[in-house]
Amino acid sequence: MGRRRRSYSDEFKLEAVKLILGRGVSVARAKLERDILKRATAYFAKEPPVGGGSEGREDAAPGSAPPAAHAYVRRTQEATVMITATIRSGLLAAAIGFLACAPCCVAAQTPAVVDGPVAHVYSTTAGRDLKAHVFSPQARIGHHRRAAIVLFHGGGWTMGEPAWAFPRARHYAERGMVAVAAQYRLSDRDSVAPIDAMADARAVIRWMRGHADSLDIDPERIAAYGWSAGGHLAACAAIFEDDNAAGTVSSVPNALVLVSPAVSLVSDKWFQLLLGERADAREVSPDEHVRKGMPPALVLQGNIDTVTPLAGAKRFCDRMRAAGNVCELQVYENFGHLFTPKGIADDGMPEPDPETAKAAAARADAFLVSLGFMEAQSR
Repeated sequence: MGRRRRSYSDEFKLEAVKLILGRGVSVARAKLERDILKRATAYFAKEPPVGGGSEGREDAAPGSAPPAAHAYVRRTQEATVMITATIRSGLLAAAIGFLACAPCCVAAQTPAVVDGPVAHVYSTTAGRDLKAHVFSPQARIGHHRRAAIVLFHGGGWTMGEPAWAFPRARHYAERGMVAVAAQYRLSDRDSVAPIDAMADARAVIRWMRGHADSLDIDPERIAAYGWSAGGHLAACAAIFEDDNAAGTVSSVPNALVLVSPAVSLVSDKWFQLLLGERADAREVSPDEHVRKGMPPALVLQGNIDTVTPLAGAKRFCDRMRAAGNVCELQVYENFGHLFTPKGIADDGMPEPDPETAKAAAARADAFLVSLGFMEAQSR
């Protein structure tokens, strides 16, 4: 069997992000031109680009970079300008790291047949449609409506897309839930701030309840799942209601699954920078507003997390319990943000440990089973 060729495009894009995060914007731009061009030249000298082409060994003059290498560097430099406009927080890299490990978080099983994702517009704001991407199991379980789960991706409130949550959403649909990967507005330090994303999180849950019949879901069994900045949005949906929410459909989820969540933000300068003058971080930090009657929560957290530290997760859970709520805190020793192993920086480009991520995913499943959101799997 022939060797499977690598995607040089994906490889160099990842290298570009690592350079930006690890060495800074100005150094990264200069180093991109030198190192990535050098790597591209060496790579194309060995074999042609994936998909064919004539830029391989035969056409490359000794020591020269083929046209495809120069073209790729130009595209990478253009992408770098856009990437660096939003890379101002380790949370972005954390979200990328979690996305990369998402497929390994799915426990082995015989999957159910799933429909989706099917995109629905759940809100239109300032002329922009926000979409809920719905994954639904095909098979019904008797006459009972299904539990649902809405997933919020991470990305430092400034970057990301619903597709980052598709692997987890599909997993939950395979386990019998209706899963929704939610789009939300990304902060731009101008017209959009995290409080807008908070409003979007409430809106999508309200939309799910309002469309319970067509989605075939139980409106009293909607869980919210989020990692990193997405964990902040999920937690906030359980705490803050819209000012005009009286008499409307509730936006409070019935359960929370929070992975390395940003739930303690009073001293987070990046978060305050994104908020600008629209709010003080203390006003929208979940640990500062815990109250009685909140939904049961599971927090999955590394003990050496430098991005969303354990102390904040512990404070959130302690205050939840003090208020008479359920909060289960599962701490993973010697792991940082999104299960990055000790010895690897978790504030730049995390490298989640596959086995730990898989164990955390299983722990989340068990939590949802305990609440009656999913059926236990037979051994």
